[in-house]
Amino acid sequence: MYKKVSADMNFVEREKEIENFWRENDIFGKSIRLRQGSPTYMFYDGPPTANGKPHIGHVLTRVIKDMIPRYRTMKGYQVPRKAGWDTHGLPVELEVEKLLDLDGKEQIEEYGLDPFISKCKESVWKYKGMWEEFSDAVGFWADMEDPYVTYDDNFIESEWWALKQIWDKKLLYKGFKIVPYCPRCGTPLSSHEVAQGYKAVKERSAVARFKVVGEDSYFLAWTTTPWTLPSNVALCVNPEETYCKVKAADGYTYYMAEQLLDTVLGGLAEEGSAYEVLETYKGTDLEGREYEPLFDCAVEICEKQHKKAYYIVCDTYVTMTDGTGIVHIAPAFGEDDAQVGRRYDLPFVQLVDGKGEMAEETAYAGVFVKDADPLILKDLDAKGLLFSAPKFEHDYPFCWRCDTPLIYYARESWFIRMTEVKADLIRNNNTINWIPESIGKGRFGDWLENIQDWGISR
Repeated sequence: MYKKVSADMNFVEREKEIENFWRENDIFGKSIRLRQGSPTYMFYDGPPTANGKPHIGHVLTRVIKDMIPRYRTMKGYQVPRKAGWDTHGLPVELEVEKLLDLDGKEQIEEYGLDPFISKCKESVWKYKGMWEEFSDAVGFWADMEDPYVTYDDNFIESEWWALKQIWDKKLLYKGFKIVPYCPRCGTPLSSHEVAQGYKAVKERSAVARFKVVGEDSYFLAWTTTPWTLPSNVALCVNPEETYCKVKAADGYTYYMAEQLLDTVLGGLAEEGSAYEVLETYKGTDLEGREYEPLFDCAVEICEKQHKKAYYIVCDTYVTMTDGTGIVHIAPAFGEDDAQVGRRYDLPFVQLVDGKGEMAEETAYAGVFVKDADPLILKDLDAKGLLFSAPKFEHDYPFCWRCDTPLIYYARESWFIRMTEVKADLIRNNNTINWIPESIGKGRFGDWLENIQDWGISR
């Protein structure tokens, strides 16, 4: 039987009355104590960061989180609900940087790590009271008196315990991972963070001439990141595509993809043919051909690693949609490059430091990578090794926190072998009653099917 609600009812006032009744009579505590000895359904709140204000999105997540424990309580379970606070992470550190008028890792270290951490521990509780009032206002029940706190030693030691279990199972290892990296903050970003900071930018790319060993000819290769060229160790062609050796109207002989000849060379002659095809190859025919490095700065590094460099490799990721059909390979600065590097056992050359500045081995020591682009293009042009530097517009990721251009950068990282437990993850996922089912079978299920090893030291 439904009871008619008066049109004069003040819902806000009524909510406050219920909120006060719950608090004064400890209804949440009673809901747990009355079920002593019943089966336990444990709930740990996915912790918010208390140095940021709650917003409308948190209302939705708070309500959903509250709904399931209430349902389980009505089913007869004892449901302890542990509140938590996330007290780690860059949002906290950036807040304190602003407070102390510091800029970046070096200034933080000069200020002192211990006093900086102490300031972070103070800052993290900035909006704790607001979060507690907000949680009460939306009817969210959780143990706010004894929450778990991520900077607490008990919590940290539980993390080390978990890592030890993973280590004992031989699922923890160290390797390199190409990550989107902010040189100003000195940290990688997750894919979700990267998605927050894209901007449309116009930049210069480079189509460079790589001199073929033993021939008066050149491989024409394209890159959108000229600053990676000093770290070049190979050139990559598509094994299944057709490539040509051509005599061009500018007097040079080039190797490049047949499909892109007109696009790249067509403007060399106002009248007549811009090029003459001398020979035709499959990409695999070029594999192993050697060329002279554009810069000498990486040669000694390659020799010290006792690995062969400066030759043609093959991979199907090379497309015919733009460029020349030949791409330059710098395994320290791109996931595709890194995979090719591992397959061919190429040297690892990283002539950029953690601040995003060109390394001292280069002629551009101390110059930020994006500022080095025009200097590199100028030097290549002076040596006759720059075919063109076309401008192109594209969406480029910037750090959402400090607005610094991100770079894709190889970082030494610890990994968990998620691929080793893939079958267990899929089997467990199939036992879950997903609502809607399409999430578990589709989005989440597809992610598990394509799971990669987890870089945890980010």
